[in-house]
Amino acid sequence: MFFNGWLTLLRTVIVGVLAYAALIVFLRLSGKRVLSKWNAFDFVVTIAIGSILATALLSQTTSLAQGLVAFAVLVSLQFIITWASVRSGVVRNWIKARPTLLLDRGNLLTEALKRERVTEGEVRAAVRARGHASLADVDAVILETDGSFSVIGRIGELPPSALQDVDGYPRS
Repeated sequence: MFFNGWLTLLRTVIVGVLAYAALIVFLRLSGKRVLSKWNAFDFVVTIAIGSILATALLSQTTSLAQGLVAFAVLVSLQFIITWASVRSGVVRNWIKARPTLLLDRGNLLTEALKRERVTEGEVRAAVRARGHASLADVDAVILETDGSFSVIGRIGELPPSALQDVDGYPRS
């Protein structure tokens, strides 16, 4: 059907405005972590929130109160899981992958590339994007937990303490 009536449109506008405002309040109350760079867990929660918003807006059988409770449940679970992950290594390992070393002292690590499904071209592009013309100028390229690449130039004499949680590090 093309048009269900003005009341249906009015309901969509009212529920949309109220659900949007409530979602902003929930997200602000839950803290910056909910809005940070995504890992797989964050992605799932974000998709679920979008689905709830769409259902609250478009389903005549879902009340605004149900939508708001669903928002509160997801944001609360996100808060609880991230709170627990800061305090427990088991929870942290369950919801978040570890960063992975893809290039070590100018040498591509082909097994790590295969395991992470990253091409050599993607690593080279990340190196170029950081202003390096040669892989030999780079001590490490890391695939981070959010899918981004970190490119580390020459490390020098100091121990690279920022790399201690990276799979494939420390170097042998």
